[in-house]
Amino acid sequence: MLLLAGTVAGAESGWAQQTPAPVAQQPSTQPSLTVDRDPVASPDKDAPAASAAGAASATDLGEIERQHGRYTLHEDAYEVRLNATVLDGSGRSIQTLTKDAFHVYEDGVPQTILSFRHEDLPVSIGLLIDSSGSMYDKRPAVDKASLDFVKLSNPEDEEFLVDFSWQPYIDQDFTNNIAKLQEGLSYVKSSGGTALYDALVASADYLAKNAKHPKQVLLVVTDGEDNASSATLEQTIRRIQDLDGPVIYCVGLLFGQDIDKREARHARSVLEALSEQTGGVAYFPKSVNEVDAIAAQVAQDIRTQYTISYHSTKSPALGGYREVHVDAREKGYGKLSVRTRTGYYPRVTKAAGGGAGSGS
Repeated sequence: MLLLAGTVAGAESGWAQQTPAPVAQQPSTQPSLTVDRDPVASPDKDAPAASAAGAASATDLGEIERQHGRYTLHEDAYEVRLNATVLDGSGRSIQTLTKDAFHVYEDGVPQTILSFRHEDLPVSIGLLIDSSGSMYDKRPAVDKASLDFVKLSNPEDEEFLVDFSWQPYIDQDFTNNIAKLQEGLSYVKSSGGTALYDALVASADYLAKNAKHPKQVLLVVTDGEDNASSATLEQTIRRIQDLDGPVIYCVGLLFGQDIDKREARHARSVLEALSEQTGGVAYFPKSVNEVDAIAAQVAQDIRTQYTISYHSTKSPALGGYREVHVDAREKGYGKLSVRTRTGYYPRVTKAAGGGAGSGS
């Protein structure tokens, strides 16, 4: 078994060999994943983590560089990338909008859109499946839906598979091979509690450092509230916002006679918060028979989103949370709603001259 460690406060996630020492001896702020496979090399500790939501590189704040007899001023600009879904008043996805239909605001200030794309971009995806004891009878339907989701995704996508009970395990790292994912699902054993937050933190950290594609998603399937994580909901959301992503889609299997209504209400609010803060959607089917259709809906949503980027008018060196809002208006349509992440924390990289750079 192998361990993938993720931190709430920040720095490292990577693969490491699990030792016989009890999990309880690990720091409480470090969620971990374990896997039945050969070790994968850990990312370089000293290398800056790749951003989870974009591709701009770090530059020195206000640094003037001399090259080939010319002086170039590196501007203090932060590129923010948004994946957006547009819905009309009936909840139907609108696919015909142009760049001019969109208006982006950061902390209430209008931003200038730099790039606009509406195409099926490849995605790096983490499939997170609750393997607590209460999931035992739901697993066949969930496994089928997971594989069908991958089959309906972009052929260039890459997926890794995680199951979580008392702690999160990884059963297959990045692949687009259906047979390997199916084999990974066969490792999952249903028992124990629900360490949802730890699984999200560790998986988000792993995406940020190892994903091949800038567009990134976590799809979570669970039937209850977290009762085993070292991280809290607030810490989990903050960590994901610190990483500029990924988008989280949740499927809450909150049905059955054994479900406590109070716990189900709390679990629903948690899954809704995780999705809304990151630009995803939370689904709550009434039976396992609906899970496959939901997986197909998620795959369709991911493949048909608009991708918008802009340079923030606020210096990344100022830090702090930035609230993002996107409007869409087009003649011939009524009121349109845009689903995207609600905000972010700028990732500031200290460059070699003491300056601050940015990348999103």
